[in-house]
Amino acid sequence: MHKYDERNMLKTDHITSFYEGGLQSLLFWPFLSMYLVTFTGNLIMILAIITDSRLHTPMYFFLSNLSFSDICFTSTTVPKMLLNIQTQSKVITYEGCLSQMYFFMLFGVLDHFLLTVMAYDRFVAICHPLHHMVIMNPKFCGILLLGSWILSVLDSLLHDLLILRLSFCTELEILHFFCEFNQVIQLACSDTFLNDLAMYLASGLLGVVPLTGILSSYSRIVASILRISSVKGKYKAFSTCGSHLSVVFLFYGTSLGVYFNSAASQTSSTGAIASVMYMVVMPMLNPFIYGLRNRDIKQALRKLFSRETSACRFLCFRIKT
Repeated sequence: MHKYDERNMLKTDHITSFYEGGLQSLLFWPFLSMYLVTFTGNLIMILAIITDSRLHTPMYFFLSNLSFSDICFTSTTVPKMLLNIQTQSKVITYEGCLSQMYFFMLFGVLDHFLLTVMAYDRFVAICHPLHHMVIMNPKFCGILLLGSWILSVLDSLLHDLLILRLSFCTELEILHFFCEFNQVIQLACSDTFLNDLAMYLASGLLGVVPLTGILSSYSRIVASILRISSVKGKYKAFSTCGSHLSVVFLFYGTSLGVYFNSAASQTSSTGAIASVMYMVVMPMLNPFIYGLRNRDIKQALRKLFSRETSACRFLCFRIKT
């Protein structure tokens, strides 16, 4: 990433850090397809939950917000990446790079909190079923969501403000396909102690603490399920949180891969590949993981599509008449 006069332009070594230049044009359609699937899949999930009154429960409330966060998370970097591939440009403005890092961190951290809150909801539903709707009332769910947004915004804002105090060399090149936070920090010419300190503290507080909450919730869930006498009852209880548990494993697996690889090396191709998994593949898979294994979601989708089909037929009939 080259830095020009008055910090106004940045040139990114887009994609070529892990793909040779001749393959760049071939990446456009696969990434565009994955982005469209991600956007459409999560949007359909949101519409299905909104239009079906049976899904107006805490679990689906947080799931719809997770889908919205995934759309925003992917849209932060992929459209710019596709534009760069299409135009053969490797330049991004300094302000654009800061904005990209800000929203990337914001929605990434928000996903952490939403997955944690969803784990807590499953804990209450399975371990305290009689008090589930009393504890997870609409007001409390709103407070949990608002708190998640506030902490995510403050964390992203802190990191961006600390980056503003850094100075960079005249010639600066990021061997990545977007403005990844650790890559930018490693290329700064000034002291990055405060940035590193904030990063480690944030990783501990906003990464380890939510993960600990998830593990604590599921340890109690497993203990509660094991106390159920019937096999059918155990399967029914576990099936309600199986999809969420799958997403948690994939999400934290890829995010840890991104963190350790980007911290270890500036030119790590495995880090870039892990970033693709974290940034594109995970948000794309979430609607399928939750939708394919959930009977309520399937019914809501059928209802949504049948309604759209009926509306389309009505409009076509009106046009013909």
